[in-house]
Formats: sequence, C-alpha cells, structure tokens
Amino acid sequence: MKCSYKVLLAAAIAGWLAAPAALANCRLPSAPSKIPDGATASEQQMITAMQTIKEYNRDVQTYLKCLDFEVRQNRLSPNNQVSLHNAALSKLEEIATEFNHQVKIFKSKHS
Repeated sequence: MKCSYKVLLAAAIAGWLAAPAALANCRLPSAPSKIPDGATASEQQMITAMQTIKEYNRDVQTYLKCLDFEVRQNRLSPNNQVSLHNAALSKLEEIATEFNHQVKIFKSKHS
C-alpha cells in the first residue's frame, strides 16, 4: 500500500512540475526596463523608446497568439489563458500610458 502511495505522489509531483513545461513555448516578453524622462530626454532617446515599445507590443501580441494556440491544444485552460492574457495586456497598457505621459512632457518642453 505504501508503495502505490509513493508512486501516486511521485506521479503527482512530476505532473505538477511538468505543467509549466507545457507553456514553454509561450514566454511573456520582458517589458522595457526604462522609459525616458520627457523633461530631460533627447529626441533620439524618445524615438528609441518608441521603437522599443512598438517591439514590445509585437512581442506581447505574439505571446497572446501562443496562449490561444495552447488552449486549442488543451495544454492551457481557458481560465488560465484569460488570466495570463489580461496580465500581459495590463502591463502593456501600463507601459504605453507611462510612455505617452512622457511624450506629452517632451512635446511641451520642445514646442
């Protein structure tokens, strides 16, 4: 009896550890680490930040498509997909909002 309990426990632990591996192809992209201060940034710094944020947006869209694929393959539950999807979009919105705020500051400084 103890042997089958150990086997079941080992199988449960292995399944739990393998669950994140099912999402190995879906990697949430890293958000840009720094948004330039619009009051002190150069035009080139603002342009570079804009390009970085556009790339981040594309990466997030790719991530969301990957989550959709994982659900269709039954490797991710719809509830988990919604949670991961919303978290990714929330972070993207946070970054975009901060960048847009800094752009307004930059434009007011240079107009």
